[in-house]
Amino acid sequence: MGATTPHAEVAASAVVKRVIPTLAKLAEGIGDAQVRNRGTIGGSICNNDPSADYPAALVGLGATVHTTTRTIPAEDFFTGMFETALEPNEIVTAVAFPKPGKAAYVKFPNPASRYATVGVLVAEVGGGVRVAVTGAAPSVYRWAEAEQALAGGLNPAALDGLNVDADGLNADIHASAEYRASLVKVMAKRAVAACA
Repeated sequence: MGATTPHAEVAASAVVKRVIPTLAKLAEGIGDAQVRNRGTIGGSICNNDPSADYPAALVGLGATVHTTTRTIPAEDFFTGMFETALEPNEIVTAVAFPKPGKAAYVKFPNPASRYATVGVLVAEVGGGVRVAVTGAAPSVYRWAEAEQALAGGLNPAALDGLNVDADGLNADIHASAEYRASLVKVMAKRAVAACA
């Protein structure tokens, strides 16, 4: 997918809807109509807002970011709040997504901006399960304990015994770190259920 592809095109694409329907649904939930028609996948991932949706998609689906000089696995691309692995004068040209077995993205959106207070993408990809979290921490991350719990199958009950530590999570006027920790588990269970 080209870096200059607007969110609205991702959301409306027949190919994306057929191959990775959760990516189309995720793009449909970004911002408002103006943002979806002007904003691009490349712009979003280069900005790396801690509450943006696409970072969860890239990390959760095991995507690869293509630049003018190299390819970067998504997990290595997002390095911190509003920071990426891009070097000076390096430009993102495309993003490549593998086709998942099953995948779902669920977020608790801010009612005004539709940014993810917390968003979780769960995907069966590459012979395993990946769980990517956005909005909760300074940058997108994989929830390893949830991935281990779901290794035996996509069952929301597999997450019942897990808790997310609030230390290091974002806290602002929208949600405390403790509330975000709770939302990670709730959104993850909903994403797992949506995979069924």
